[in-house]
Amino acid sequence: MVDSRHDRKRKQRKKRRWLKRILFILTIIFLAIVGYGVYVYYNAMQAINESQVDLKRQGNKSEFREKAVDTAQDPISILLLGVETYSTNGRDGRADTEILVTMDPKKKKMTMVTIPRDSRVNIEHAGEWTGVHKINSAYTYGSLTHYGEDKLQIETVEKLLNVPIDKFVSVGFDGFRDIVDTLGGVDIDIKKGFWERNIYDNDKKIYFKAGQAHLDGEEALAFVRMRKRAVNVSYSREERQRQFLKAAGGQVLSAGSLFKVGEISDILGKHVDTNLNAKEIYDLEKQFSSMKESSITTLTIDGQNQRIGKTDYFIPEMKSLQDVSDRLRESLGLDPAADFETNADIPE
Repeated sequence: MVDSRHDRKRKQRKKRRWLKRILFILTIIFLAIVGYGVYVYYNAMQAINESQVDLKRQGNKSEFREKAVDTAQDPISILLLGVETYSTNGRDGRADTEILVTMDPKKKKMTMVTIPRDSRVNIEHAGEWTGVHKINSAYTYGSLTHYGEDKLQIETVEKLLNVPIDKFVSVGFDGFRDIVDTLGGVDIDIKKGFWERNIYDNDKKIYFKAGQAHLDGEEALAFVRMRKRAVNVSYSREERQRQFLKAAGGQVLSAGSLFKVGEISDILGKHVDTNLNAKEIYDLEKQFSSMKESSITTLTIDGQNQRIGKTDYFIPEMKSLQDVSDRLRESLGLDPAADFETNADIPE
């Protein structure tokens, strides 16, 4: 009887020791997860803080808005800028890629239009350079005059299309390349073969063959930049950029990429500018992470290339500009402009 009680107590003590060990292990796992979450949050917050740009807008809104928008519930617009500085040795870059995106959280719909970078427009607030230029040079003059490169580029696009731009994200080419490489590359279904020069390797050609391909940072940059050759008609730059955004979005959310958050945050902090804060980024991710590709509408600004003096411009068609403006305003819940005005400089 005594031995039986002793055995039961010994078993109970052994069971308690195992429970303690299990609780200890669970606690360690929990702390590791929480610690990693804090690490992710800290790095993300640090990157966002380093990337923050104050556009110094009155009322913290576009002059085309009556009141500021709420990213959690209002349709908003975001200007995505790809900035190249390789031809200027890292200074006074140009907005090589400009994509205006509108997002409606209630309808779960997105509209996007690429602004041709050679569009002939009148640029204001550019000091001694105020006047007619290619639209991508607004970024340069905003930097040279200290008006603000992002601010002047945003205002110039707003006046071209007569729509408000609520938020923006600009990323340098180096940042683009480094982020793609850190993600381990992206998988793209290339619809038509073409080639583009590699700005990081003495302009050597990168050849893209039709079919599934895994692209590293330099290849991905060339993939989204190519614009001049005949293939651009049947396989547009806009379509390729949309393909990349979808592929990169899936890669960012993959399990493997989560453990690279420190590296990605370092790159974001150095190479990205934005006026989106942490809450707004969270709102957008929550609203649009499950959006289907069928919910994305792509608009095109029609026009023609024309050489004026010694400069090659893209001359947009007024009717096309107005149509794109009306559709963008509709996607933002705004009425069409009664009297459409634009800063596009269209020769008679």
